Amino acid sequence: MSWNGNLVRLDENRWQIPSNYMEGMKTDAVIFANDSMVEQIKADSAPQQVANVACIPGIVGKSIAMPDIHLGYGFPIGGVAAVNVDDGFISPGGIGFDINCGVRLIRTDLLIEDISKNIDNLMNELFKNIPSGLGSKGLVSINLREVEKVLMNGSEWAIENGYGWEKDLEFTEESGKMLSADSQFVSEKARKRGLFQLGSLGSGNHFLELDVVDKIFDEDAAKVFGLKEGQVTITIHCGSRGCGYQIAADYIQEMEHYVKENNITIPDKQLSCAPLESDIGNNYFSAMSCGANYAWANRQLITHWIRKSFENVMNNSSENMGIDVVYDVAHNIAKKERHSVDGKATNVLVHRKGATRAFCAERPEVPMRYRTIGQPVIIPGDMVTGTYVLVGEKGAMNETFGSSCHGAGRKMSRKLAAESIDANSVKHAMMNDKIQFKIGNDSGIAEESPQAYKDVNQVVSVMCNSNLAHRVVKLKPIGVVKG
Repeated sequence: MSWNGNLVRLDENRWQIPSNYMEGMKTDAVIFANDSMVEQIKADSAPQQVANVACIPGIVGKSIAMPDIHLGYGFPIGGVAAVNVDDGFISPGGIGFDINCGVRLIRTDLLIEDISKNIDNLMNELFKNIPSGLGSKGLVSINLREVEKVLMNGSEWAIENGYGWEKDLEFTEESGKMLSADSQFVSEKARKRGLFQLGSLGSGNHFLELDVVDKIFDEDAAKVFGLKEGQVTITIHCGSRGCGYQIAADYIQEMEHYVKENNITIPDKQLSCAPLESDIGNNYFSAMSCGANYAWANRQLITHWIRKSFENVMNNSSENMGIDVVYDVAHNIAKKERHSVDGKATNVLVHRKGATRAFCAERPEVPMRYRTIGQPVIIPGDMVTGTYVLVGEKGAMNETFGSSCHGAGRKMSRKLAAESIDANSVKHAMMNDKIQFKIGNDSGIAEESPQAYKDVNQVVSVMCNSNLAHRVVKLKPIGVVKG
């Protein structure tokens, strides 16, 4: 259903839904988009969700949506909202069901010519070692006691158990472990769902890509990130699997009861929420942090199996091949951060749902190696177009609580894509582009076809033209593993 509300153009890349659009809005809503994107954005009720978010108690700044915006649960995907930590509410819909779905970029010292004769073997080995698809199980089985350690320690658990290198933690957001995690607030059902899925991609839009650095935009930043033209890289996109989903489902149900019992007025029941400082709000934040840790451990195990796959095929060590993590970013998460609000440094909780942290230079959260230039921002497009690596700018700190988009964003629902796109044509197109393709189930090909997504080039242009981030490199896919 299309949206016909009041959308005011502020400039070439910003559109506003004024706070007088509907009763209950506590602030304006701002959507980042160019002219050609606006009609597509209005094709569903995602703009209404941006306005609804402006009604959350304790919201500060604006309700924000990125150009990859599309309809989500409660919050739009591509939504950002910050609340005051003292009196603001936390909403599971502002994080989503796949807690800490995120992207990890891995570089190698290999050039495309070094692997050209082994691409088939590499893709087969990656597909074998990194399970994908609905209900997929990882190669590592753990018991409930170990699940608890994963929930509490995230990537640290993986490193301590031999799945990676200590320096991987330096280049992972939060060093791969949210200290606010407390596993006592995670249900037994959620823990059990996490038993067998560590080290797996899952289904839907999750993927592993074998890429080559296709274009350099910022030589200095690319050099700091260890990236150069013609270099082989790997991109991972996945999250917390069934464990994170169950955590979200559990607390959404609890918060729906809380909203009803406490007569809290919200425009959509999917925005169920509670004060961050309440028992239920604090419990959810602790459980969400556990889900985030599970996701970081998951991507860390996948990193381990990527290294092993390269070693098996290339007959060389990962150390000699320079298979290092560039950065790992979350794009479905809530984080306690310090930002300027109305000119005053304020402690806030930032909800990012389908939005990537994009901190500028000198922020202490940015790894020391990158602190002079800013945080890497990894923006996947589609299976053919590839991925951008950006770097955060000061504009993001001023306008979006240090946030950018998270990808191209869907322009077609999965149902519409499955009904209108021929899977075989997608396969042929990828063959023509010389992209190796591995998928667990052919039924997902149409849903994930490039036609189902927005143009990531336009999405990234809006981010850069708005001074939220700037381009560093573009990666081109040469092999894709899909769930």
